[in-house]
Amino acid sequence: QVQLVESGGGLVEAGDSLRLSCAASGSAFNLYTVAWFRQAPGNEQEFVAGITGEGETTKYSDSVKGRFAISRDNGRNTVLLRMNSLKPDDTAVYYCAAIFAPGSDTYCPTQNYQYRYWGQGTQVTISS
Repeated sequence: QVQLVESGGGLVEAGDSLRLSCAASGSAFNLYTVAWFRQAPGNEQEFVAGITGEGETTKYSDSVKGRFAISRDNGRNTVLLRMNSLKPDDTAVYYCAAIFAPGSDTYCPTQNYQYRYWGQGTQVTISS
């Protein structure tokens, strides 16, 4: 199993950039698909981006495609979410999630119930 800790959130202005980091403890991190979800007040949790164990496959929600980039460094047990051209609508708590997916270079689910391990979240606030 893995334990996940997010960092990098904060308050920025519209148009600015932020980089979120998800640090994992545990072994065989390269066998886990990792995703970012977010939840704004009053809204359901939504998928943002995901990446398979060796980074072969990435997925993005339509709302962030072209602005956000997910990557991972398995040597450092870290997944990054680079967020550019931020908008007030991106304001939310961002969560890192992982699921054990050995032997798959395409398994990258987009539903939160498909992930077993979760971080505590980091707040991202975009002012207009």
